[in-house]
Amino acid sequence: MQTCYWKLQSNEQDAEVMAQAAKLIQAGEVVAFPTETVYGLGANGLNSEAVTKIFAAKGRPNDNPLILHIADVKDVEPLTTGLNENAKALMEAFWPGPLTLVINKSEIVPDAVSAGLPTVAVRYPANKFAQQLIKACGCPVAAPSANISGRPSPTNAQDVWEDMQGKVAAVLDGGNCGIGLESTVVDTTEPVPVILRPGGITYEMLTEVLGAVEIDPALQGDSSYKPKAPGMKYRHYAPKSAMYLLEGEAAGLLPKMAVNALEEGKRVGVLCSRATAEALGANENVLAKEGEGSENLLVSPWGDSLEELAANLFYLLRDFDRTMPDVILAEGVSESGIGLAVMNRMRKAAGYQIVSLEDGELSVKIGSLPKFMVK
Repeated sequence: MQTCYWKLQSNEQDAEVMAQAAKLIQAGEVVAFPTETVYGLGANGLNSEAVTKIFAAKGRPNDNPLILHIADVKDVEPLTTGLNENAKALMEAFWPGPLTLVINKSEIVPDAVSAGLPTVAVRYPANKFAQQLIKACGCPVAAPSANISGRPSPTNAQDVWEDMQGKVAAVLDGGNCGIGLESTVVDTTEPVPVILRPGGITYEMLTEVLGAVEIDPALQGDSSYKPKAPGMKYRHYAPKSAMYLLEGEAAGLLPKMAVNALEEGKRVGVLCSRATAEALGANENVLAKEGEGSENLLVSPWGDSLEELAANLFYLLRDFDRTMPDVILAEGVSESGIGLAVMNRMRKAAGYQIVSLEDGELSVKIGSLPKFMVK
């Protein structure tokens, strides 16, 4: 398949591009488009055959439901048998924006979208390009992230092109995504709403509106809990290299671990704050190892804030796939605010190889500690 690539200009020329992209979606094809969170892979959400093309392009398991994207609050009404007060309150507070609501679905929603569940996930994105495309289509647009399943989600059109060239009809380039993490998903069908996936709308923001909000225990990687959202059981966001997430006091051992790994001849990637990168660069042992071959130490600082980390995380993980370190050491952060979403993505990216330090003893949640960590 030949894939069209259209650069959006924020001018009158975009109307013609949107019209062409909408015709493709109306004809049952798949088009990648930007949102404020990550790029989406869109098809007519009421056309089962079109939806199956999304699963084929991504290599996505078909028991993993899709999100329907709409361009007006009233567009949710035909998709549901009814909205409760919690859902209405969240819509009023956060739509349009990076919040997906799980609601009871109507008969017009295909099982291919909902994976056979009695519910459907719906979002009204704030990104103007996404809104223009959905309005031009005249239908809800089913859209997961525009990446090959398992890889980090794309936050720019070039990364979409890398994964999807030849697999979809078109890619709309709307620049970099602002938030950088997928939307918050909240199940509103329970008496107390449940966060199934944290994102840009934080736990604190949700509780301010609703009061009581629960977090699905499966988000912590506890295998004793069955995920409420089927897609949560699959590996996500993973770079090709083995990744270890250093949480709490273990993060302070990052420079020592990096040196030990370099001594073993490993090519080491480090994902950390700018402050930690500066401390790492000033470490005498690290400097000595850099002198022996700095190409083996790949430090990727994300910035100074959790918001910068959220915006840059997926790009930096994908960049490690280009530089191919033998191992990636990632610095954990606070789970306050958007930190909950960031840590959720980083834990999944590491395959829950989470390293902690308690009473002077290192441990890893899944797997075993590599030799360079226990020296």
